Amino acid sequence: MPAPKGNKNAVGNNGGRPAFFNSAEKLQLKIDEYFENPPDKRKVVSDGNEFELPIFTVCGLAYFLGFESRQSLYAYEQKLEFSYTIKRARLRIEQMYEQNLQFNNAAGSIFALKNMGWQDKTEVQQNQVIEFKNVSKQFIEE
Repeated sequence: MPAPKGNKNAVGNNGGRPAFFNSAEKLQLKIDEYFENPPDKRKVVSDGNEFELPIFTVCGLAYFLGFESRQSLYAYEQKLEFSYTIKRARLRIEQMYEQNLQFNNAAGSIFALKNMGWQDKTEVQQNQVIEFKNVSKQFIEE
């Protein structure tokens, strides 16, 4: 039910919550912060040495930016002002998944890439014209 006319709390409110970012530049700064100081890391042991690898995900980016879901990030991407910035950030995450395909146990990366539109099947489309010659009229009518 809409607010009654004269409701002082509704003055200037066109509905919805205020935008998280009012410019693509501010959004880009926050995205850069996510990639420069990743909040999520995993410990890896290689040749007896232990080190941390950053973990970047679309959900992690959405959470870091303050969104409540990745769908909200996708909706923000539909806004012309933010589209390029968010697409570049998603591409960077996709690139990292693609790089992970070079290592053993890439099942998680394969799953993520399939959810990003990748396919592991080949589709062949064939267009052929079949021409029938000397077909009897009796055969066609049956």
